[in-house]
Amino acid sequence: MRIAVGSGNPVKRDATARVFPEATVEAVVVDSGVSEQPVGHDETRRGATTRARRALEVETRIGDDSGTADGSGAGYDLAVGIEGGVVANDGVAGDTEDGAPDAVDVVGDDLSLVMWAAVTDGRRLSRGGGPTLPVPDGIAARVRAGEELGPVMDDVLGVDDVAKKQGAAGAFTAGRLTRTDALEAAVAVAAGPFLSEWY
Repeated sequence: MRIAVGSGNPVKRDATARVFPEATVEAVVVDSGVSEQPVGHDETRRGATTRARRALEVETRIGDDSGTADGSGAGYDLAVGIEGGVVANDGVAGDTEDGAPDAVDVVGDDLSLVMWAAVTDGRRLSRGGGPTLPVPDGIAARVRAGEELGPVMDDVLGVDDVAKKQGAAGAFTAGRLTRTDALEAAVAVAAGPFLSEWY
């Protein structure tokens, strides 16, 4: 099986390869069609879907001429799109079931980091979400002010391209859950209809 991942980011390719260990998984650089910092589930899910559809439409694989004569792509059996975004948690901070303020200090409840994946074979498309991680308040404030999470994390951690390494997920969980782990979960959920006979 040959699978296209709609991104040049090696973490996204690696996450997909974990879900499909017997497949040939190739990175195909495509545009997500959404902003550099997707906000909300809808925009993040749309970015993943667009990446999957565009990756499947690529006419030739990178570096060769293996596109098909009918323009149906490079012989990919599946295409995967993965997108990370942030979601505002407005109106829920500190509330208990009865609506009264909770006595504990709720931290990281301004924004959450989310990830979505989409998998398609050109006939069917499935989407699934990965873990939702609370974003620390100081970082959330910078993202709310218009900065992109990846560069903010690079700045805070003093590294380059954290999105191609442990990611914010790795930093926020002290390495217990890396970005590859989190994206793998999203891909596995989205791939369910292509892995299971239940659909």
